[in-house]
Amino acid sequence: MAPKMFHLQIQASALMGATLAILPGDPGRVERIARTMKNPKFLAQNREYMMWLAETEEGRKVVVCSTGIGGPSSAIAVEELAMCGIKDFLRVGTTGLIQPQIDPGTVVIMTGSVRLEGTSKHLAPIEYPAVAHHEWVRSLVDTARRLKIPHVVGVSASSDTFYQGQSRQDSFKKGFVVRELEGRMKEMEQLGVLSFEMEAGLILTQTSAFGLRGGAIAAGIVNRHRRELPDESIILDAEAKVIELAAKAIDSLAVGPS
Repeated sequence: MAPKMFHLQIQASALMGATLAILPGDPGRVERIARTMKNPKFLAQNREYMMWLAETEEGRKVVVCSTGIGGPSSAIAVEELAMCGIKDFLRVGTTGLIQPQIDPGTVVIMTGSVRLEGTSKHLAPIEYPAVAHHEWVRSLVDTARRLKIPHVVGVSASSDTFYQGQSRQDSFKKGFVVRELEGRMKEMEQLGVLSFEMEAGLILTQTSAFGLRGGAIAAGIVNRHRRELPDESIILDAEAKVIELAAKAIDSLAVGPS
């Protein structure tokens, strides 16, 4: 009998031939995503990793697996899912918008990410770009247009920390950051970066370096020029949009690499 993956605590056979995974960060979102599709089924839970299996309307099997927050735990999820035969990965999360004109509730479809985190350096040198696979981007954009989901397309930035690394002013030390992080949000804004989050840089680097297909979308739940923390009603509405987009975009994505 094949051994279980050390962290995910599943055997490859449990995935029933699935080759595509949706990766939310929050274990609490996994069942919610799976239940938007057909035949949702609980697979396993260990540490931050909650896993369900479901099917799209076209009968494509999909694994939904939480990654926890940040790069290290996300890298483990991608690694072990790839060992189980997953070839397509879609990061589905939330994000803080940093361009002043973008309204909360807008979905960010990422073409790439600024690698401000450290985990991806264990997979490729910093000069290696964190880019989404073009087929994921095309499928997501086409689906968002068809469903009339408000969206923007472009580059995000991935940080290892939620407070200091994203220039938040509501941290314990009230806005203090080490010298190399001073002015980071302003710099990213001026470079046209759309938002901050914490996982896409790693996931897009890892999938590309492994010859897999990676995509990333995130619901904009707050505009950082207006406030630091989001309103609960905006979170629920934005999450519903990004989950719908993920579930519907899968069937328009061509079968991945063999």
